[in-house]
Amino acid sequence: MGALGESGGAPLVELVLPVTGWPNLAYLEAAVVERVPGARVVVRAMNDDERLALRNFLRGAMVGEASEHGHAHGEGEASPRFLAKTSRTRVLGISSGKGGVGKSSVSVNLAIALARAGHQVGVLDADVYGFSLPKMLGAVNDPIVLGDLVIPTLAHGVRCVSMGYFVPDEQPVIWRGPMLHKAIEQLVTEAWWDEPDFLLIDMPPGTGDVALTLSEVLPRIEMYVVTTPQAAAQRVAQRSAYAARKLKLAVRGVIENMSWFTGDDGRRYEIFGSGGGEQLARDLGVPLLGQIPLDVVLREGGDAGAPVVVAHPESEAARAFTALAGAVAAQGAARVYRQELKLLS
Repeated sequence: MGALGESGGAPLVELVLPVTGWPNLAYLEAAVVERVPGARVVVRAMNDDERLALRNFLRGAMVGEASEHGHAHGEGEASPRFLAKTSRTRVLGISSGKGGVGKSSVSVNLAIALARAGHQVGVLDADVYGFSLPKMLGAVNDPIVLGDLVIPTLAHGVRCVSMGYFVPDEQPVIWRGPMLHKAIEQLVTEAWWDEPDFLLIDMPPGTGDVALTLSEVLPRIEMYVVTTPQAAAQRVAQRSAYAARKLKLAVRGVIENMSWFTGDDGRRYEIFGSGGGEQLARDLGVPLLGQIPLDVVLREGGDAGAPVVVAHPESEAARAFTALAGAVAAQGAARVYRQELKLLS
């Protein structure tokens, strides 16, 4: 952005953007006018040299210390700043043992609730085979690609990157392990996440290749297990937690979804039973951080791209997500076990 002088007595401000059709342009223009009252804003797109300079600036700004995990980024290569040991960023893996428990709904609404509490938040849709976050989040604009750098899209104060932005809805992703590993690594390390307070990872269900990849690329990831009250779902979710611990990942808590339905008569109906989340938390020795009720507006919001925390902030489900965000934030970062700190006898 630069001042061009005056036009008919009004300040003339040039707004230079990486591409035409920049998302939230109206917001940027309003912000300029707010800072320069009466300004007339002229918008133009960057040329190739300017885009390259911006890419180089952002790439330099996002670099942190040399990666401890050369196999993930290349030996001695610098990794994004948010991966550094000293970074304030907490990386939260939202996992489940099986599909259909509402893990993506939890990821989206928890991310927005954290952002509304004043935190800087990003969310990565790592469910490569079943990506759904862009539609659920209501993120209508695609990320901006500057060479090998991706600027995440922004919706409701949350930055988002998903394979769903790069693959048509009707096209299945049929990849072997190495391609999957590379895709996840690129989504993590080649996107402009900056250094958020929280980066949520919506993981695919189960204990397959993506979990292995994320344990290598994001060794500080904290795992949160989503289950339903149903005993069968709780037993399957337990496997996901045990797999995380085998990979030396910290399991921080359990989130129970679809805990009850509140009818028009004010009574709670436990459609999927009760106690599954509490039992799983006891078995794992971690807290049950939240119970999210079944709510029609939660389902409708996911289908329409209007998350319940935004569209119905006073609803029972939205209040549950707000409380969950507070509980997650209050935990603080996990302690990471390091082999080199092992006491010698």
